Amino acid sequence: MAITDRIILGIDPGTLVMGYGLVHIQNSKLSLIALGVIKLDKFDEQADRMKKIFERVVGLIEEYKPDELAIEAPFFGKNVQSMLKLGRAQGVAIAAALSKNIPMTEYSPKKIKMSITGNGNASKEQVAAMLENLLNFKNDDKYLDATDALGAAVCHYFQNKAAGGGAKKSYSGWDAFIKDNPKRKA
Repeated sequence: MAITDRIILGIDPGTLVMGYGLVHIQNSKLSLIALGVIKLDKFDEQADRMKKIFERVVGLIEEYKPDELAIEAPFFGKNVQSMLKLGRAQGVAIAAALSKNIPMTEYSPKKIKMSITGNGNASKEQVAAMLENLLNFKNDDKYLDATDALGAAVCHYFQNKAAGGGAKKSYSGWDAFIKDNPKRKA
């Protein structure tokens, strides 16, 4: 039996600005709950930024009570240090969700863009415009990180709605992850 009422939290990890978006699915109808950004540039130390990410993600979970987390995977660019920092931000957000027993699924930026626009190479602005049309809202925020996060949540909905899912494995906690990945344990 399919779940007809659920909330998905989408996150676009970042070390200066982290986006989030929440959607509600009720009887196959998709609606926007909230979207926004967590600004981290005021913190000089990476450890302080990671702590704030953890606290804010836990706060979002406690406020909106999502059933699932969809998160954008870091992409490989020219700067390896940037990718490592993004990976840390993503890991901290995932840890926050798993600490609250929220299953998570990771999607590549191309997968999200393809799911939302039909074009894996779409621009952030195209993704934002398609989401505004789909969910009937106007994004006044100058940060596209919020709509990128919303895109992850909507992508997760589309992937699980489609026959066969197509989504990567989700985990409800560290124990489930370790059970499926014993070689990843230190």
